[in-house]
Order: sequence, then C-alpha cells, then structure tokens
Amino acid sequence: MQYFNLHTHKFTNNPTTLELVNQYPWEFDESIPHYSIGIHPWYIDENRLELDLKIIEEKLQQPECLALGECGLDKRIEIPLAVQIKVFKQQIALAEKYQKPLILHLVAAFDKLIEIKKRLDISVPVIIHGFSKNAQLAKQLLDNGFYLSFGKYLLQSRSVGTELEYVFKSVPNHRFFLETDTVEESLEEVYTLAAKYKKITLDELQKQIQNNFSLVFKSF
Repeated sequence: MQYFNLHTHKFTNNPTTLELVNQYPWEFDESIPHYSIGIHPWYIDENRLELDLKIIEEKLQQPECLALGECGLDKRIEIPLAVQIKVFKQQIALAEKYQKPLILHLVAAFDKLIEIKKRLDISVPVIIHGFSKNAQLAKQLLDNGFYLSFGKYLLQSRSVGTELEYVFKSVPNHRFFLETDTVEESLEEVYTLAAKYKKITLDELQKQIQNNFSLVFKSF
C-alpha cells in the first residue's frame, strides 16, 4: 500500500491505493474489496432503520469492512436532531460491539459529539472526515481523542488561502488521515499538497499514514 484513502465514494481499483469506500446498507456493492458502511444523517429513514442496522451489523463482522461510517450529526438538515442522535448512538453501539473505527460526518454539532463521546465512553477510534474548521476546534477535538481527515477543503486552501493550511500543519502527524471523498482530484494530489504543508517528503508522508492506518485499523 503506497496510499490510503480514508473516505471515498468512488472505487477506482488503483493497485497502489487501499481505498476505504463509503457504502450504504440499502445499496451495498459486494464487489468492493474494502469499505466502511453506515447510515449518513442525511439519509435516515425510520421506515427501514431496523433493516439497515441489521445489514450494518452483518457487514461489520466481515474482514473487508474496516469501519462503520459515515454516520454522525448535522444540525443543518430537516431531520430532527433527536432522531439523528438516536440513530448515531445505535451505530456507535455496533462499532463498539465489533471494535471497528467510526468515520463521522459532522456539521455544526461538535459540542454534542464531544458530549456523546464522553458520556458513552467510546473506546474505538473516531475519525472526523472532511475536516475544514478552525484551529481552536481542531485542538478541542484532538484533545478529546479524535482523529481528523483532510481532503477536499485542504485542496481548496491552495487557491483561497484559508486558515486550513495552518490547521493542518498544527495537527500531530500521528493523528490525521487523507481522503478524496467526492472530489475529481486524485489522492496523489492530496498527498503531494499535504507533504508540502508538512514540509516532509512524499515517502515520509506515505510511511506516516501507513503507521496511522496500522494503529487505527488494527483488525485489518
């Protein structure tokens, strides 16, 4: 493995890359070799919730399933937060039961996330995907044991000069991952920019993320 893609919706079957492809229980693709599976807060459907959770539990027991996600909380959608929290907690319980990391989608609900993590005493690694927030929030999340994954917004920082370059540089090297999510740019482009920001070689970055992968995805 030269590259690890923490979160993508596009399976490219690149032989140099281990792709953690996001899957949903209601449209599962058996041909994808490595995946995460979960209920995104945007797509919660209480009419099929029991079946979705059953499928997730079945897949979590397979070695090809490396994580539960993406799941999480989003205060900017119409689905009531109480419903989102209920479904999120059900998925946390499954991740804990099968000791699989959690990959999260989080929008405007970081305080609630930290509260839930503390109250439930979550033991599995928890990764915030697509991080784009400020240094203060990054530090708060890191201090509470979360990992951060960067991709789309890190690439955007090249042209718009956002604070995210500084935020990324400040994240300890053993606490981040890289991803493409839905962007058209390649994972290699994300790695190249990340290495530039961290002032290390591409080879050093690859080895660091391989170490991070080994630490977090122990069951693989």
